[in-house]
Amino acid sequence: MPAEDLERGRKNGGGGGNSTSLAPYYVDTSEKHWTSWLVPMFVFANVAVFIVAMYVNNCPRNNVGFEGKCVARFLGRLSFQPLRENPLFGPSSSTLEKMGALEWDRVVHKHQGWRLVTCMWLHAGVIHLLANMLSLIFIGIRLEQQFGFVRVGIIYLLAGLGGSILSALFIQKNISVGASGALFGLLGAMLSELLTNWTIYSNKIAALLTLLVIIVINLAVGILPHVDNFAHIGGFLAGFLLGFVFLIRPQFGWVESRHLPPGARVKSKHKAYQYVFWLISAVLLIVGFVVGLVMLFKGENGNDRCSWCHYLSCVPTSRWDCQH
Repeated sequence: MPAEDLERGRKNGGGGGNSTSLAPYYVDTSEKHWTSWLVPMFVFANVAVFIVAMYVNNCPRNNVGFEGKCVARFLGRLSFQPLRENPLFGPSSSTLEKMGALEWDRVVHKHQGWRLVTCMWLHAGVIHLLANMLSLIFIGIRLEQQFGFVRVGIIYLLAGLGGSILSALFIQKNISVGASGALFGLLGAMLSELLTNWTIYSNKIAALLTLLVIIVINLAVGILPHVDNFAHIGGFLAGFLLGFVFLIRPQFGWVESRHLPPGARVKSKHKAYQYVFWLISAVLLIVGFVVGLVMLFKGENGNDRCSWCHYLSCVPTSRWDCQH
């Protein structure tokens, strides 16, 4: 599929590491722990949509043979496109486009803004799907257990939307699919959660460095061709700000202080800097989404306002060219 961004991220061998690497640094504040069910449902939905996409694709019937024969033909209607066309073991570009892939022209000129959301549930192939779903399991389940399905669900969906908006502003000639924008949003939320709840962590610097290394490695993968790093960056920035808004915890010792005798001095629930982070992040989120959507539906090209930004998604070398 040379004419498209095959994935929203080749995410994330490193993504799984962050879900467990921060565990030794967290100080339990006796808050409620939730049972994770939304993240498994997200995984189920992504797998189901991929199966439907393969059914619609119907390679044995629709493949004209120019790129070779269908792969895994024993699967019948669910067999994959030829590897020369899609090396990730998945459907054709036309099928992804039909199913709701992100495409700038259709979003702007044909008023199909719903593609900003539907593209999050599509994947270019089995490899793409497995990488993203494993990352979602490792990152998302732990976050949902700590903060509940409402907050994690909001962050996941809004971060995915943020990734779609930034992707559409800068990549306008290819289609894009995948959940990686939303996954990077969860990574960003983990970082802001660590910063805003700084006082309840032990070994703070180790936790921060561990998470930063994971984030940098995953973003660095995005400079490879056919990887939509703008979706990664947009999702990460949205998730980072959303974490300050939704993942704020009471300061250390507040839970216990509620049970002190009457007249005893009780700590405030949150520190002043947490409220400052919350306010700034909420304002930036609203401004960012409004400006991004207005620019997108006016048909503006982000590259016209930032001549070097295309290097954030692909850095050309002697081994590959960048087609963005």
